Amino acid sequence: MEDYISISTLNDFIFCPYSIYLHNVYMETDEGLYHATPQTKGRFAHKSSDMKTLSTRKSDIFNLPVYSERFHLMGKIDVYKSDKKLLIERKYQLKRIFQGQIYQLWAQMFCLREMGYEVESIAFYEISTNKMIPVDLPSEVEEQQFTAFIQNFHSYNPELPIEINENKCSHCIYCNLCDKTTIENVYS
Repeated sequence: MEDYISISTLNDFIFCPYSIYLHNVYMETDEGLYHATPQTKGRFAHKSSDMKTLSTRKSDIFNLPVYSERFHLMGKIDVYKSDKKLLIERKYQLKRIFQGQIYQLWAQMFCLREMGYEVESIAFYEISTNKMIPVDLPSEVEEQQFTAFIQNFHSYNPELPIEINENKCSHCIYCNLCDKTTIENVYS
């Protein structure tokens, strides 16, 4: 499965493909070097689903490893409610939903479906507000766009120059460790 993409990197790839490289370089080091408040809150958001302590209902499945041969994806889902055929991705806070986050949710859905699970609806659950945020299932056109995105990810050439976007760079947790920019991140 070495050519499989981790679902958790889809949003990172849209944000900045180079951040995936930096994550892999620094993942064995002290997280205090690069983790900022959003990542700490994100870990908290997944803790109860990882520990499977959200519910005792037999129809609720937590932290299920998923994969797709079609897209060469692998990862884990947060919550699947089999009685409602509902897939839920938990986030601590969602001020705005980015396309990469939607792609992550779609990827989880495609994986579950390929594994034989029925998924009729998908949603984000915002922990900080205790709010469920429904997301539309992808249309045929959106599924084609997702397929093209996955193909771009698989064919990405890290030797190509990266686009420096000051706003994105200043919000990147690896900004202060990045050799492509001298911009300081907002979490310093």
